[in-house]
Amino acid sequence: MIMISVVTALALLALVTQAGIVAVQRAHPPQGRMIEVDGATLHVVDIGPRDSGVPIVMLHGASSNLEAMRRPLGDLLASDHRIILIDRPGHGWSTRARRQDSTPEIQARMVDEALGKLGIDRAVFVVHSWSGALGTRIALDHAGRVAGLVMLAPVTHPWRGGVGRYNEIIATPVIGPLLAYTVTLPLGYFVAEAGARSVFLPQTMPDGFVKDSATPLLLRPREFIANAYDLVTLKEAVAEQAPRYAEIVAPVTIIAGEPDKTVSTNIHARPFAAMVPNAKLIVLPDLGHMVQNAVPNLVKAEIETMIRQIVPAQAAAD
Repeated sequence: MIMISVVTALALLALVTQAGIVAVQRAHPPQGRMIEVDGATLHVVDIGPRDSGVPIVMLHGASSNLEAMRRPLGDLLASDHRIILIDRPGHGWSTRARRQDSTPEIQARMVDEALGKLGIDRAVFVVHSWSGALGTRIALDHAGRVAGLVMLAPVTHPWRGGVGRYNEIIATPVIGPLLAYTVTLPLGYFVAEAGARSVFLPQTMPDGFVKDSATPLLLRPREFIANAYDLVTLKEAVAEQAPRYAEIVAPVTIIAGEPDKTVSTNIHARPFAAMVPNAKLIVLPDLGHMVQNAVPNLVKAEIETMIRQIVPAQAAAD
């Protein structure tokens, strides 16, 4: 009887999950175009004037999608600049063929290929959190593509501890997918708001952020599993690439907060800035993890300062 009850409960949760997937996707449909690359289909939103000089590519962190970079920062920049927002492979409306394609190295290659198909030779990359590792990998492996790099609360170095037991379980074969296709979405509806709120501290999360940022897309099983793989493989990936950071030749600006409890500034931003020749570090005393939401005007000003410096340098080189 116990076994029958468990199986029945899982079957019901699986049905609820499938219904939830349909509802979430109807509420948050794709906003851009799909670009096929080797191993993935990337969802790309291209906004702003096309003839505005150096384009800006924005890459989101873990547990999110391109909407986390679009509002308010991307929309703010799009009044004067061409903005390319990309759902990382496996996130938002982007897919990837293999869950194991979770490392910054592989995703950097995919992003580089997509930009080539868009006809973008060089761009300023604006990266947040997990994508700190991705942005640095693009600057290392595809240096010709990177005119500049603006990093917001970036992950760059290995850290003590793990990434949460639940992520490790979800990335485990068999049991991970079983949980993802039954429990994760129904449970996530109850905890998503609180989880997002904690990432903003000490700032207050904007009203309607979870809906406006399409955060519920994360609760879909295939994306939740992809996100878990991204997180559990990240530590080893940054340990491998960190010794190369001195090779980065593009100008870099890092903006981070002292009280950030999600990504430690002392473990990541400060050591990274010390290694990179052309790095500018801005650390604010009351800034949490969601830099693009908390100080969008500052971020915009730093991006535009970088672009003003890049253009004369590029003209001189040509």
